[in-house]
Amino acid sequence: MDHVWNVRVEALPVDPASDAYVAAISADAVVHPDFGAGLWAGRPIDIPFGVVGPGQATATCWCSRPAAALRSMCGAAAEARRVVTSRMPRPPHDAQPEATPLPTVRDDDLVRFEAEGPWPLPPAEAEGFVETEGARIWFATFGRGPAVVLLHGGLGNAGNWGYQVPALVRAGHRVVVVDTRGHGRSSWDGRPLGYAQLASDVAAVLRVVGVGRAHLVGWSDGAVVALLLVAADPAAVAGVLFFGCNVDASGTLPFEFTPVVGRCLQRHRLDYAELSATPDRFQELMDAVTRMQQTEPNLSSADLAAIEVPVTVVHAEHDEFIRAEHAAYLAASLPNAELVRLGGVSHFAPVQRPEVFDGAVAAFLARVSG
Repeated sequence: MDHVWNVRVEALPVDPASDAYVAAISADAVVHPDFGAGLWAGRPIDIPFGVVGPGQATATCWCSRPAAALRSMCGAAAEARRVVTSRMPRPPHDAQPEATPLPTVRDDDLVRFEAEGPWPLPPAEAEGFVETEGARIWFATFGRGPAVVLLHGGLGNAGNWGYQVPALVRAGHRVVVVDTRGHGRSSWDGRPLGYAQLASDVAAVLRVVGVGRAHLVGWSDGAVVALLLVAADPAAVAGVLFFGCNVDASGTLPFEFTPVVGRCLQRHRLDYAELSATPDRFQELMDAVTRMQQTEPNLSSADLAAIEVPVTVVHAEHDEFIRAEHAAYLAASLPNAELVRLGGVSHFAPVQRPEVFDGAVAAFLARVSG
């Protein structure tokens, strides 16, 4: 579980009279103009919460790393003289200062993703579990505004949206994330998994958190879940961004275990061991997800024609699993769909180049809202 700390970084002395002294905390580093670099090279911060002001040498920020990890990361930086950590209450939503620009991330080979994962999710407005049909489904909500529900892919967890949540909150949205049944913090009773069941779980969460109508952003398995949510209750869905999945068996490429796929799988394995109440069941979950993916989904052209909400079908240039022509077929079969192609990225675009993926999400939300 994330540790929420108040962290004070005491920097080297600077001239209190200098205007250049003022430095903001970003989501990736404490930056001081006089130093020319962040106070640490890692990424322990997930919410901007303070600034270094004239006459001060202390920055306050919020992070979700254990104290020992913070001391290790910060102590390696020459500019950081001392790091003091203490547990503190989370800041109120309206206590945050004007947001600084989010750093650019580029991780095409998923080296960073394997080693660290995305940015940790920020402190939630609300989080908990919903008990439904033999499982406890974990959820969290962030921000305020029109609802955007982020649905992760197979074997992953809600934390895979660590780059997207801050951007959407800053854009004025209420963001809901869910750990799929058996994934992350959510439990699983061992029964066979199916996309209809996963969609039913998400619907139960949305009822509990009070989301009446939402924009759905689905990645891989989450994309199918989004379409099934539309089929079950069209009035509850404003639109769907469908990224990186098939709707029938014809849409997949022959599987090839590449280094990038291997790094993603290792990240999922590590996250599962940390988050799950049954950390020794990852192989069992992987077998169940594989069986589900080998037999589902099976949406016909008639099924697609019945989905009338706006859908943006997003296909990555180097997707390892989904045929480009299948994405085109999907966009052509849905009555109110568009096809968006993302260059230079693969099935893992949300963590490879978040700015690219987030741009597609922003355009989708503008299209649906307009």
